[in-house]
Amino acid sequence: MRNRNLFLSLWLLLCSLAMRAQQAVAQLPDAPQIQAQAQQPTPVLNSVTTNSPGSHPPDSTGETLTRQLAEQLALKNNPRISVAALLALAQKQVVRETRSALLPALNGNLTGVDAEEASRISAGTLSDSRLLYHAGAGVDFSQLITDFGRTRNLVASSSFQAKASQQQSEATREDIVLAADIAFYNALEAQATLQVAKSTVKARQAVGDQVNALTASKLKSTLDQSFAQVNLSQAKLLALDSQNQFDAAMANLNEVLGTTSNQQYQLVDDPSPPLPVAPSVDAIIALALQQRPDLLALKLNHDADLRFSRAQHEQLLPTISGLGVVGITPVGSSTYFTPDWYGAAGINIGIPIFEGFKFHAQAAEADLRAKASDEQSRVLINLIVRDVRTAWLRANTAQQKMSVTAELLQEANTALDLADTRYRLGLSSIVELSQAQLQQTQAQIAEANARFDYEADLAALRFQSGSQP
Repeated sequence: MRNRNLFLSLWLLLCSLAMRAQQAVAQLPDAPQIQAQAQQPTPVLNSVTTNSPGSHPPDSTGETLTRQLAEQLALKNNPRISVAALLALAQKQVVRETRSALLPALNGNLTGVDAEEASRISAGTLSDSRLLYHAGAGVDFSQLITDFGRTRNLVASSSFQAKASQQQSEATREDIVLAADIAFYNALEAQATLQVAKSTVKARQAVGDQVNALTASKLKSTLDQSFAQVNLSQAKLLALDSQNQFDAAMANLNEVLGTTSNQQYQLVDDPSPPLPVAPSVDAIIALALQQRPDLLALKLNHDADLRFSRAQHEQLLPTISGLGVVGITPVGSSTYFTPDWYGAAGINIGIPIFEGFKFHAQAAEADLRAKASDEQSRVLINLIVRDVRTAWLRANTAQQKMSVTAELLQEANTALDLADTRYRLGLSSIVELSQAQLQQTQAQIAEANARFDYEADLAALRFQSGSQP
């Protein structure tokens, strides 16, 4: 009888403890709630910062920024664009400078001389030796008749260089477009990670509060409480690192956009799904070899070197020029300046006889430089083929990662749901729940970043193929 009463008392005590445990555990957020708090949608990403020391929360009404708008701002404000455009314009002026040798040259002269009348210069270089008191004005004229194509080849060479400079300017534009795309997607990726980190802190804070309440009610051990606090601290560390990465990404984006201010934006990704990767890399390689501006610039530079090489060989040929002079001498001795005007016209033929092998060496140098520029084109072609292939492989891998990370997140959510249920029923320790929470957080970050990585890889592939806007 005494044993039966003892057994009945223990049974009632256990029932009472079980009811208290059910009431306390019911307050603990279940796995779907945790997932809903931690898994925030990320199609539209706003620039958000925490109120940590040295950090300023951005204006929630910041300017909306899409990838296309970021490209436009970068092309408008980035100083590298202006530098490349100015250098291209400067190279066009070199063409005019070279072409001026084909046009007539007119020079006006005003001369007045006060001298010891009819004295002679007896030292120095060869010149008119007699010094005469006079004042005069005149114009001399010269016109290249022919140098057997040398000047025209120089003009053609500088023209090819101007076209090459224009292509280099276009290559700079594509560099800036790629930099803007990469900076934009890096900022989106950092924002997605920050959103996951903040949601993780919020969810683990809620779990930690409930575990603390259960521990205070003697329903959970202090070991569970310690693990919950460790999980919360890890989430806070993740949030701090994510905040730092986001601020750095925004600083990099502002630099590419050509501003030194800490401008904050509401980053908006294209809601439409990204385009799939081309099934074959060979077509992309062929396209890149046709329209990459840096390759076109090298080919134009090679053409310029060839024309310059011809011009250097033509230094050995004669130069024929027409000369003329006319003027008036209103002041001067009538003994020596019988008429008060002068004029003459003639033709000059300049024949190079010996220049210490200078012209031969210059021609040989130009030939070698032309061959070197041709080899540089071959080097760049090999690099383009390699870069296109690697960019295509990265884009393909990133495309596959999107589906894999989606499956990973789904499995992580399921695992967290099961771990949470087992922990509630007392079938597992908080270690299993903590591991499931960590895996879910990692899966959320991987899934959120997979699309932005893929879009960044697509931008790199567009750049490598020369298809940037």
